[in-house]
Amino acid sequence: MQSPDLPITIRGYERRDNARIRELTLEGFDGVSIDQNADRLLGLDTEPLWETRKWAGVKAELEASPSDHFVAVLDGEVIGYITTSPQPDAGIGQIPNMAVDARYRRRGVASRLIEHALEYLRARGMRVAKIETLVQNAQGQSLYPRFGFREVARQIHYVRRLDDA
Repeated sequence: MQSPDLPITIRGYERRDNARIRELTLEGFDGVSIDQNADRLLGLDTEPLWETRKWAGVKAELEASPSDHFVAVLDGEVIGYITTSPQPDAGIGQIPNMAVDARYRRRGVASRLIEHALEYLRARGMRVAKIETLVQNAQGQSLYPRFGFREVARQIHYVRRLDDA
């Protein structure tokens, strides 16, 4: 059973949110990251590990277009975030990353973040919104269709070591 929605506010991302967003990213993508899957499969255990690579990607997104990203705040603490990537020429807005503090999941935070992102993308003139998840992310597969997202395709990612004999 889902708990009642929390009294959160959604505001624009600010650079001072980076440390907290990094924590949320590493917690939220643990178990549902392509890079983590690859590291485990290949036995990679030296830097840059999946956590380093994932954070570098999210941080680059945040810095490239700060006004396209949002955080959920409860009692002054950032408890979730969502990134968007509007592509005006194509009319497509992507939602590349979202994470919510494990203590507050299933309480409406992700739903509020998605609603906010969709309204933002719509206001920017996007005609289509895209979001991706892995098969192993049951929460994402359950949540996204509730917002009208429909599965389009599945992808298979392959990896191999190049430093082995």
